[in-house]
Amino acid sequence: MRNTAKLTTAVLAAGALTFALSACGSGNSSSSASSDYSGPLVVAASPTPHAEILDYVKDHLAKKAGLDLEVKEFTDYVTPNTATEDGSVGANYFQNQPYLDDFNKKNGTHIVPVVTVHLEPLGLYSHKVKSADALKSGATVAVPNDSVNEARALKLLAANGLITLKSGVGNEATPSDITKNPKKLKFKELEAAQTPRSLDDVDAAVINGNYAISSGLKPAKDALILESAKNNPYGNFLAVKKGNEKDPRVKKLAKLLTSPEVKKFIEDKYAGSVIPSF
Repeated sequence: MRNTAKLTTAVLAAGALTFALSACGSGNSSSSASSDYSGPLVVAASPTPHAEILDYVKDHLAKKAGLDLEVKEFTDYVTPNTATEDGSVGANYFQNQPYLDDFNKKNGTHIVPVVTVHLEPLGLYSHKVKSADALKSGATVAVPNDSVNEARALKLLAANGLITLKSGVGNEATPSDITKNPKKLKFKELEAAQTPRSLDDVDAAVINGNYAISSGLKPAKDALILESAKNNPYGNFLAVKKGNEKDPRVKKLAKLLTSPEVKKFIEDKYAGSVIPSF
């Protein structure tokens, strides 16, 4: 039985404001990481699959390991990091390394990875065509609007021959870096969480794995094209504010998240739509 705290948009906004105010008063030093490791470990997570994996740990593994775990669900890609930075939560589980590097650079935060747990392959989906080749000239494709996930989406399209990107563009790619676009695709930039809802309004959408699953899509079955898991840099990890890596609660959770039991849970529940990275 789940005992997960779900936060409303208003609370998220308030949390972001709290972070902004506290950041003004505390500066950019990471030395303020808390050394009080008593009480439950509160982890911010995206609902699917991150919170579901954490709930499995909480319900089946945490008690035996002596870990008091509390899971808080967030539906955006910003508040989990700001809440970890200001100490509202002790850790988060939702992101990959390119996204974190970009976030820390742009926001002056000091979040660091602890252990990589899984990969959610990015995919192209459509309610209007059955294959990527069937996209018509001038078709509109929705892509996430944050810089890292937009670049990731464009690289997925490029890897499958739909577009060509400027050489060496990396994780900063935008539609302006497209050098060849034989189908004359048009791009609609949306918040990542909104991309599944756009499927009735656009010809196709590139959707992050967690949002695809939470909207009822099955990436391994429904995606027109799907990111390869081989040598993929986008594994999702448990993260903390720098200085809290040695928190014994975090160490316990990291061990549990990479246990054989969690690997089997991921494989059984997500059937290839989420892939263990350990």
